[in-house]
Amino acid sequence: MTIRAPKGTDDIVAPTSRIWRRLLRVWDELTERYGYDVVFTPLFEATELFARGSGEDTEIVQKQMYTFIDKGGRSLTLRPEGTPSVVRAHQHADFHKVAYWGPMFRYERPQAGRRRQFYQLGVEYLGTGSPISDAEVIDLGHRYLQDVGVPDVNVALNSIGDPECRPTYQRALRAYLRAREDQLCEDSRARIDTNPMRVLDCKVCGPLLTDAPTPVEYLCEACTLHYEQVKAELAGLGVPFVEEPHLVRGLDYYTRTAFEYVATRLDAAQNAVGGGGRYDGLSEAIGGPPLEGVGLALGLDRIVLAMGPQKAAPALDVFVVVTTRALWPSARGLVADLRRGGYRVDYEPEDRSVKAQFKAASRRGAGKVLVVGDEWKAGKVAARDMVTGEQWEIPIEEVSEWLA
Repeated sequence: MTIRAPKGTDDIVAPTSRIWRRLLRVWDELTERYGYDVVFTPLFEATELFARGSGEDTEIVQKQMYTFIDKGGRSLTLRPEGTPSVVRAHQHADFHKVAYWGPMFRYERPQAGRRRQFYQLGVEYLGTGSPISDAEVIDLGHRYLQDVGVPDVNVALNSIGDPECRPTYQRALRAYLRAREDQLCEDSRARIDTNPMRVLDCKVCGPLLTDAPTPVEYLCEACTLHYEQVKAELAGLGVPFVEEPHLVRGLDYYTRTAFEYVATRLDAAQNAVGGGGRYDGLSEAIGGPPLEGVGLALGLDRIVLAMGPQKAAPALDVFVVVTTRALWPSARGLVADLRRGGYRVDYEPEDRSVKAQFKAASRRGAGKVLVVGDEWKAGKVAARDMVTGEQWEIPIEEVSEWLA
C-alpha cells in the first residue's frame, strides 16, 4: 500500500518550493529591516496555554486543536497559532520585537487555502501600548504583501475596545442577538451569553447581522483616542485602509485594534491572507505579568494562492559540465570558488557524457553552463547561455564577471 501525506497536509516540493523559499527570504529581510529579532518556539505546548490564551469558547479550542496525552500524563497540543507561545517566551522582557515563521495545526475540513497543517509568518511588538506600534505592525504586513506581489490587498481596520468599555457593548449586542436568536446557528446561540462578539465572526451568521451594534459606538475615551491615533499613523505611512465596524477577529485575547489583510481577487472563504491586533491582557491570561503587545500573522499558503500562477525562479545560476573525468579536479575547484563567491552552482556527480550533463543542466533550470574541457589548458572555459544558445570562450578569471 502506498503511504500518502495525511489528509489536509501537503508536500511542498520543487519548483513550487522555490517560490516558498523566496517568500521566506523576503520575510526575513523585511522584518530585520524593521528591527525584529527572530524567535523559534516549540511545535507543541501545554494545552492550557492555548485554552487560556486563545479562549475556551473559541472554535479553535473547542473543535480544531490537535491535543494528546504524552507518556508523562501531560496534556499537550500542537500549536494552532503562534502568538501565545511567543508571549509565553517573552513574558519577563520589558520590550521586544520578534518575528517568526513555521507550521501551525488545526483540525478542520481541508479545502483550498485551508489546510490542517498550514504555515504562518508573524511578528509581535511587545512592551508598549503606543498606537505607533499598532500602525508599524500593520504597515509591515502590508509592505510584505506588496513586496511579494499579492495584488489588490485591502486593510480592514476596527477597534473592539478594552475591558473598561467592552462590557457595555456586549450587553447591547446580547440584546440584539436574543431578538434574532431563531435566525442563528446552534454554535452562535450558545455564545450569546458566553461570548457574543464571536457570533459576528461566524461564517454562517455574520452576514445576516449587518445592522448589529458595533464596538466603535461604545468605545471609551481612551480607546477612541487610541483608534484615532492608529488611523492617523497609517495615513501618515501611506497605508490604505477601510474601516470595518463588525470586524472582531476569532480569538478572545484581542483588545482595541483589530485588522485583516483581504485579497479581493480570492473567494470570500479564502480572501483573508492575514490579520492581527492588540492583545494587552494575553500575558496575564496565561499566568504572566502585565505585558502590552500587538502583532500579526500571515498565512503563507493563502499568500501563494492569492499570488496566482507563478513561474518559479531557476534553481541555479550556473551548471558546470566536465568533458573528461581527468578534468574533474579542476572543475571541482571552479565549483568551490563560484559557490564561495555567492553563486548557486551544481554539477553531475556521475561520469556521464557531455550531452547527458547538458540535459541535467536543463532539468535543474540552470540559466548558464560552464564547460571545463580542452580550453582549460589555455586558462579558459566554454560558456553557454541556456536561454539564447549563445556560446563563448572566456578566461577563467572573468567567469564571475560573465555570470554577473
